Amino acid sequence: MSTAKKEYKRVTVKSLVDMKATGEKISMLTAYDYTMAKIVDGAGVDVILVGDSASNVMAGHETTLPITLDQMIYHASSVIRAVYRALVVVDLPFGSYQSDPKEALRSAIRIMKESGAHSVKLEGGKEIKDSIKRIINAGIPVMGHLGLTPQSIYKFGTYTVRAKEEQEAKQLIEDAKMLEKVGCFAIVLEKIPAKLAKQVADSVRIPIIGIGAGGDVDGQVLVLHDMIGMTHEFNPRFLRRYLNLYEEMTSAISQYVGDVKSLDFPNDNEQY
Repeated sequence: MSTAKKEYKRVTVKSLVDMKATGEKISMLTAYDYTMAKIVDGAGVDVILVGDSASNVMAGHETTLPITLDQMIYHASSVIRAVYRALVVVDLPFGSYQSDPKEALRSAIRIMKESGAHSVKLEGGKEIKDSIKRIINAGIPVMGHLGLTPQSIYKFGTYTVRAKEEQEAKQLIEDAKMLEKVGCFAIVLEKIPAKLAKQVADSVRIPIIGIGAGGDVDGQVLVLHDMIGMTHEFNPRFLRRYLNLYEEMTSAISQYVGDVKSLDFPNDNEQY
């Protein structure tokens, strides 16, 4: 277990590579709005992901596919205004980069210019290599994402663990090495066997951040709303809930409703 820890006034892509080199684990959480991002940043999280998971937890969609580039820019702008320390990574949403490297670059530039974000994240391997290269060549840092890629859910047909078969595992390792070679500063590995995730982390110099990928990678990421228990129906094996805000908030709101109905709120000390 690593005991190395360095205080960073501002976390950068170089900071993450340094953390891997010294054995310091990287903490990463999602945020989608100013208030939550301010709390997450103040608590010392290294990386804040403005994830397309906003499509699920903020807008109530079944998948991440419906969220638009304009909506991602809105969420990213809100987060950036709150953050002083963490590195902010923004997902390029479905349809904004897959078909054309030029369109991918235009999408990434819009996110960087209009939100002030620090970097972008793309899902996929060799099939989007040209898009990643074009974005990086323009000076925009890119985080990769392999394994279970939610934007491809209709191709997979399920959210089950990926790369359990030898051929898919081999391709994942090749894609990780390719992402490092073209210049990605880090890779998220989602929902793959822990043994394979360790093999990937050991085979590249850039940080590997896992979600459902075991503990032998360089960092961990969770969706904030899952981690603090605001969502309560999503219960994958990899999720640890640190709070149960769903029950606490429901109780508090119910008490407020009762106090209003019974004329207990506001009392004499709560009015002018």
